[in-house]
Amino acid sequence: MSNVNEQTIMGLIMAGGNAKSEAFEAIQAAKNSDFDAATSHLKAADEALVTAHNVQTDLLTAEANGAHADVSLLLVHAQDHLMNAITFRDLAGEVVAIYQRLAANTTVANETL
Repeated sequence: MSNVNEQTIMGLIMAGGNAKSEAFEAIQAAKNSDFDAATSHLKAADEALVTAHNVQTDLLTAEANGAHADVSLLLVHAQDHLMNAITFRDLAGEVVAIYQRLAANTTVANETL
């Protein structure tokens, strides 16, 4: 059994937190019709998730190679935090798309008046 480094676990938590924060910022930007900023925040969220995915891949590779990790409450928390961030990022993308559609429909409606 190997002990997963707390720094690795905290890296997962931070990457998840950063992704969720960026996704939230994307929604706020879209709410204010700043779709360039929204897109930028979604991209930043994706980059944070890639970082976390790379850490997960390293952990899974080690596990597959026989270095079985001790599962701590902190590691479970990190995984939970990351999964919530992934879900929130997916939903944020949908919310941004809805705001974009509403803005486009409002523009078309105003042009026909």
